[in-house]
Amino acid sequence: MTDSTIAGSNPARPEIYIEQLQKVAEIQAAPLGLMHRLYAFSALRKLSLLILLATAWQIYALILNNPLIFPAFTATAMALLRGFISGELLQAGAATIWLLLKGYGLGLLLAAVLTTLASATRIGADLLETLTAMFNPLPSIAMLPLAMVWFGLGDGSVIFVLVHAVLWAVALNTFSGFKSVSQTLKLVGQNYGLTGPAYIFRILIPGAFASILTGLKVGWAFAWRTLIAAELVFGASSGSGGLGWFLFQKKNELLITEVFAGLLTIIIFGLLIENLVFKTIENRTIRRWGMLQ
Repeated sequence: MTDSTIAGSNPARPEIYIEQLQKVAEIQAAPLGLMHRLYAFSALRKLSLLILLATAWQIYALILNNPLIFPAFTATAMALLRGFISGELLQAGAATIWLLLKGYGLGLLLAAVLTTLASATRIGADLLETLTAMFNPLPSIAMLPLAMVWFGLGDGSVIFVLVHAVLWAVALNTFSGFKSVSQTLKLVGQNYGLTGPAYIFRILIPGAFASILTGLKVGWAFAWRTLIAAELVFGASSGSGGLGWFLFQKKNELLITEVFAGLLTIIIFGLLIENLVFKTIENRTIRRWGMLQ
């Protein structure tokens, strides 16, 4: 297709085509309106969606008119505020986060060992693929009864199921990312004489970081859900715990508004970790490196 065909004009009159190009350039250079500028902010768009969801929540609760089944958003927000002021929700949240960090950190360490072994030897790769195929489909919470037999009623059992939730997702995504690193980049590292840890940290990890970050996110999501479910069980057993125990206790007392406040706290923690931790890592790594649009 020629330029004159695109312009819809006679090839003998190129000035018409030039005039059309000038009009397109003027349109593109024109300042955006206020709504367009506001729409360009991702945080504002997400905030608008949250406000719409809260409004729908409030309307549905008012129509249902049964706080024992579905409390209003305003009542839940007030219960959330009371929980933060009294420190009850903050204490439960801190206990949950601390336990999550221990299980998540140990899971990452074991994933690093397995991935390094798989990258170094063919037997290691076969071992990782076999173990992942066996245990990755197995729900972590299904390991809880066995963990209770092995480690008793304590943090050890919860950490065990957290490691199971984190390990396979992180190891599988990291190893897949290592295999997807371009051969050219690997040859460059070898030509510079990089071997061992230097080769891994300077070539493989930067080249596979998009997959690694995906594994970290998936592992975090699995661990977070597993921990809340495990705390429900251990809260009932030992009388203490984090956000899961908070939900269990308030449900037994028929304080449904407080139950919703606990659920909202779990959502808030999830949003904060996603947007403050993982989003920051993403912006400072793969986006800066041009690996993600």
